[in-house]
Amino acid sequence: MRKTRLSHPGRIIPLAFLLVIALGTVVLMLPAARAAPGHAPFIVALFTATSAVCVTGLAATDTATYWSAFGQATILILAQIGGLGIMTGATLLGLLVSRRLGLATRLIAQAETRSLRLGDVTTVLRLILTVTLVMEATTMAALTLRFRYAYDQTWGEALWHGLCHAVFAFNHAGFSTYSDNLMRFARDPFVLTPIMLTVMIGSLGFPVIHELAYGARRPSRWSVHGKMTLFGSALLLLVGFVAVAAYEWDNTATIGALAWPEKLFNAAFHSVMTRSAGFNAVDVGKMKLTTLMVSDALMLIGGGSAGTAGGIKITTFLILGFVVWAEIRGEEDTTAFRRRISQQAQRQALSVVLLAVGIIAIGVLIMLSLTDFAFETVLFEVVSAFATTGLSTGITPQLPAPALAVLTCLMFLGRVGTITVASVLALKERRSAFRYPEERPIVG
Repeated sequence: MRKTRLSHPGRIIPLAFLLVIALGTVVLMLPAARAAPGHAPFIVALFTATSAVCVTGLAATDTATYWSAFGQATILILAQIGGLGIMTGATLLGLLVSRRLGLATRLIAQAETRSLRLGDVTTVLRLILTVTLVMEATTMAALTLRFRYAYDQTWGEALWHGLCHAVFAFNHAGFSTYSDNLMRFARDPFVLTPIMLTVMIGSLGFPVIHELAYGARRPSRWSVHGKMTLFGSALLLLVGFVAVAAYEWDNTATIGALAWPEKLFNAAFHSVMTRSAGFNAVDVGKMKLTTLMVSDALMLIGGGSAGTAGGIKITTFLILGFVVWAEIRGEEDTTAFRRRISQQAQRQALSVVLLAVGIIAIGVLIMLSLTDFAFETVLFEVVSAFATTGLSTGITPQLPAPALAVLTCLMFLGRVGTITVASVLALKERRSAFRYPEERPIVG
């Protein structure tokens, strides 16, 4: 009975998402959801619903022309439900994990993290809802005014495009109501900047936002999780910016034809979008191989925990980095920001990364068997799906139904699986009644 109860947290979120995906698929298969006569094929509706609920943004069709206003509204609602559900579920699972610890450990954890009040779920949920609505409303207002006065759209058109891109941006679902995504706005910082800021805030994760919102504004008072997330985000954004600017500077098919301030701005924009947002202001399919490889790495790492971003998460990546650094220096303990990282956290991080790499490898192998696209293109598509980023080199609409089914599974596993696996690993911590003799295999 106890085992059954403990398994519930690992089952509730996947089952809830499967239910919403199923309902979304049925609605998108209605003739009213498609702009042309007839209904969407099952695989197209399933793929789109999964991409929306898992806030990915990969599209098997042109969202702007294939789906009717009703269909686009359905995708919008699915993305909003998926974003709120993921954030709420991840936060609640984090609270549940903390409550499974002993009283002394919980008090230490509370003093150390200062990010979530263990007994105040209402405060956390209120913060999630408030930040979501405020960020989406602010972004929508900025975009609506820009679309109305700079592009001569009617108030209805401007409001609709502003609402869609605000919701998709904060929830990191890279859908767009424009056929070229955001490429027509590559020279317009007044459109791209609000989207960038919304994506950056959403990628921090609500534990960090909660920590900053409730008094811990001085860096000296930030928790290790907060420091890792903020430091890691800044570092990865800088690395992505420098890499994209350096590799694409002379590529006239992407940023090469732009003025130098626009080159720098679009390099920064692409770096931010690899946080799992999925919008593109330049043609990703024409980027150099080196840029695609850097993007693969950034997408896989993703953003902060318990937020709208995907990937293995920044803290997971940094924990393993600190483990390697401690091993290089011959230190027994792994430390970060003058705090010792527990062995449990190290094992959980290693497990999540190895599972992610294994799933991606299997996904690439299957996709290569089903398509004739180049390895680097397939790898980019698989990583984007698993990391729920939504960036694409443009091959998604050309994929056969079996390949779309593979990407559908990857999006679901990437969005739900990493949260579930990390929580289940934490919930199942226990001390064995006996220990085997120790032996050291040769490593390296």
